[in-house]
Amino acid sequence: MISLPRGITAIHLQPVGDGVALEMLDRISAALARVFEVSCHVRRERLDAGLALDPVRRQYFSTAVLQQLVPLAAGDEEIRLFGITEYDLFVPVLTFVFGEAQLDGRCGLISLHRLREEFYGLPARGELLEERAVKEVIHELGHTFGLRHCPDWSCAMASTHAVERLDLKGARLCADCTRRIGAWS
Repeated sequence: MISLPRGITAIHLQPVGDGVALEMLDRISAALARVFEVSCHVRRERLDAGLALDPVRRQYFSTAVLQQLVPLAAGDEEIRLFGITEYDLFVPVLTFVFGEAQLDGRCGLISLHRLREEFYGLPARGELLEERAVKEVIHELGHTFGLRHCPDWSCAMASTHAVERLDLKGARLCADCTRRIGAWS
């Protein structure tokens, strides 16, 4: 279990674009509720991210999608809002990103695209996809609380640039990162 700073009472998951199965979001939401012991809610309306598409790269600019999420969380200081998409995400200096979040903000975004075994030419593994998605949400959620990348490779806040590294880290925060979040409680 990871304790969230005082005043955060819920995590909301927002489907972004087409293709995100609401059943998948329900399973991720249930896993997050167990990890954080807070209410997790799946929003049913889908956010259109079409304006974030870079037609040359055939990827979506994650910062532009994140900016679309911010107004959806406005006025509710007690929640964290996370977009979940099937779209392949990027930032200009990187080939791809698994996710992005506002540092000390209320919103984050993750992509399931490169978390899927099928992307690597392997058979689908639903449980592994869910495990990876939960780790990514935990990582991006940490950024919303001001945490930066952690040097402990088992910590969810470790920087991850390959799915193999994501599989090595845990769905938890190390003692140092836990203390940092606890400082706001």
